[in-house]
Amino acid sequence: DISVLNRLDEASEMFELSEVNIRKLVGEIEKECSKEMEEKKITTEVALPGNPTIYGNYSLLYSIFRNLYDNAIAYAGEGIRITVSCYKEDPKFYYFSFSDNGVGVSEEHVNRIFERFYRVDKGRSRKVGGTGLGLSIVKNGVNFHKGQISAKSGLGKGMTFFFTLKKKI
Repeated sequence: DISVLNRLDEASEMFELSEVNIRKLVGEIEKECSKEMEEKKITTEVALPGNPTIYGNYSLLYSIFRNLYDNAIAYAGEGIRITVSCYKEDPKFYYFSFSDNGVGVSEEHVNRIFERFYRVDKGRSRKVGGTGLGLSIVKNGVNFHKGQISAKSGLGKGMTFFFTLKKKI
């Protein structure tokens, strides 16, 4: 995880660019996570109208969506619903949301969750693993693709990430 962040900091021009079909990428991630989601009775809804395609870096785009899935699976609770949507498109950007209806986090933590090594519950790392780098990678991956990201949550209110990704960087 830290090596991805270091490469983004030091040599972002070294990332290979290609056409990435976001619907296909999300489908691959859902397949990879299906066992964990089944065990926790997590359902998903994917609303990606058309075929959102981004000319960007596959591995960073994969990391954005995979880390969001991993976070929801690890921390949101059992029996939740994950919703991934592309709710808007303009000539330059796609607008995405990734949400769950799980336990959420208190507002005091929302502004800090994208910081490297930040953990909402310091005791979590021993129980469910994790390094505190996942959402930092998400933010840096979004930034690499000339987008912005924000989060909205509250205890018992689930978690929603809103982010933009430029169609062609």
